[in-house]
Amino acid sequence: MNAGSVVLNEKNQNQWLTEVEVSELTKLSLSTLRAHRFYRKGMPYSKVGRSVRYSLADVADFMESRRIVTERT
Repeated sequence: MNAGSVVLNEKNQNQWLTEVEVSELTKLSLSTLRAHRFYRKGMPYSKVGRSVRYSLADVADFMESRRIVTERT
């Protein structure tokens, strides 16, 4: 998945991403994502067996919630 080509719309908001795809999209390292899961912080995720998946909508919400708006002069 090319991180630059992700456009949120109704169709792909229900898409599930691997931790590698989330790492590429957010520029967070795999070890950071894994530490967040271990300490139960960061973005929501789902597990099926040993597979970890992140909802694209949850990733977008997580990133948006950390957005910092600066003053324009």
